[in-house]
Amino acid sequence: MPTAVVCRGREWSVGAEPVRWFERINWWETHRRMPKGRSRVDVEILQVQVRLGSNRNSALTTMVLERDGLGGGWRLRESLAGAA
Repeated sequence: MPTAVVCRGREWSVGAEPVRWFERINWWETHRRMPKGRSRVDVEILQVQVRLGSNRNSALTTMVLERDGLGGGWRLRESLAGAA
């Protein structure tokens, strides 16, 4: 599980246990063929509570991250507090 998230050049510390789930992708709605590198139709999602830097007094922000099926990394799907 991640301990930090780097987004737009800023480092956010994870302040709570991440929530993990999987979602089904309807790839056929946007592609003629299954995208290269995607042997499964499920995508791993993490919802993390993060705070800017290492300041434990800063407010928590919720980020939803989606696993990149090709590179194995993560990308920001949305930031619920708008601070990111």
